[in-house]
Parts: sequence; C-alpha cells; structure tokens
Amino acid sequence: MSGTLRERALRLLARREHARAELARKLAPYAESSAELETLLDDLYTRRLLSDERYVEMRMHTRAARFGNARLAYELRIQGVSEELVAAALADSADELVRARQVWQQKYGARPAALGAAERARQMRFLISRGFSGETVRRVISGDYEDD
Repeated sequence: MSGTLRERALRLLARREHARAELARKLAPYAESSAELETLLDDLYTRRLLSDERYVEMRMHTRAARFGNARLAYELRIQGVSEELVAAALADSADELVRARQVWQQKYGARPAALGAAERARQMRFLISRGFSGETVRRVISGDYEDD
C-alpha cells in the first residue's frame, strides 16, 4: 500500500468527515488496485478514523435546520450511507414540522392576513424544494401547527 494513498485519505479526513463510499470514490483514481483501496479503508475504519455514523451525525447537524427529511435522506443515500443509518438519523432528528416552520418564518416572516394563490404556491414550492413533505408544507402554509 503506497504511503501517498494513505496520506491523501488522511488529508481528506482531516478536512471533514467522509462516508466510506464517498472516500472510496475520491481515492479510487489514485489506488493501484481495488484491494489496496479496501485494505486502506478497512484500516482507517478499525483505527476509528473513518466512520459512517460520525459522517451521518455531522451531516445531520449541519443540514437538518434548513432541509426536510426527504432531502436529508437523499443526500445521505447518494453518499453511500446504509438505509439503517439513514432511518436512524431521521428518527433521531427534530420534528420536521418544527423545522419547516422555522425555515418558513426565516424566509417569509409573519403570516399575512390572506395569501393570494400565486404567493401561496410560491411559498409551497420553496418549502417543497427544501425537501419537506407535502403534508408538512400544507400545515405550515395553512397555519395548522398552532394547535400542536
């Protein structure tokens, strides 16, 4: 195993946490063989320098306040995180309705007396683009969250 591959992996991990599949993708062009890459990744995992659990925790901490469950799950899945970790992270995250309401209030402030159809649609599109579920968006826009 070449020292430069290990050094490259450690430089990447020093900047931020990486999922195992993400780090493998980044290092693959520099590895002499897939066996060498797998050996390095296994070694990093046993030394606790590489952890999908820490990656999920970091990702959820930095992104959950701005995005809905659908977007967070998508981002974790494309980085190669297992379904079990994705499900556990979403179960442990704050209530999606509360997060959606906070995102909406930050963008639009206080609720106007009456929303026109165009403005209502614009606000709904904004929240849906952030990955919030349709039901959550409907409740935030209509103000159904006050009775929780």
